[in-house]
Amino acid sequence: MKGITKLTTTICSISAIIGIVITDYSDEIRTSEQGLEIIGNAESCRNEPYYCPANILTVGIGSTTGTIEQRKYSDDEIAARWLSDIKEAEQCVNQYANGPKLPQSVFDATVSLTFNVGCSKMQTSTMYRYLNVGEYVKACNELPRWNKSVGKVLNGLVIRREKERELCLLDLNSF
Repeated sequence: MKGITKLTTTICSISAIIGIVITDYSDEIRTSEQGLEIIGNAESCRNEPYYCPANILTVGIGSTTGTIEQRKYSDDEIAARWLSDIKEAEQCVNQYANGPKLPQSVFDATVSLTFNVGCSKMQTSTMYRYLNVGEYVKACNELPRWNKSVGKVLNGLVIRREKERELCLLDLNSF
């Protein structure tokens, strides 16, 4: 029972963190609530540091950047870290994938993928090339290819990529 109590104290509420970001920082990011939900639900939320499947020290909602101290983080700290990480992913999409011109659903799905795999891996990707020339459907259909961590297919990434793909294609009836 002790282990269960410990585990439940390290899990934070994704809804609460999304609420903080939307309420306090929505003017600082373009990613919609729907995009934030995909990222948050796929990453989960922990207020104490842990190692992700790629064996990288992580805290909050998938945050691996900056210094991560071995302590419990508050919801406000997690929201601030997440906001910073979302902004970094958005900057990458804007700079390398023609982000300002992307339809919202495509932007959200691309930010989610970029948040997960990192900008350096995405810059020269086929997906970003398709986005840069307005081939949005082809770009969205690239998402399922990004289902591995350290060379191994992960069921969680398969599920995440399908959700991102569905979101990506959502607003593309006119394309």
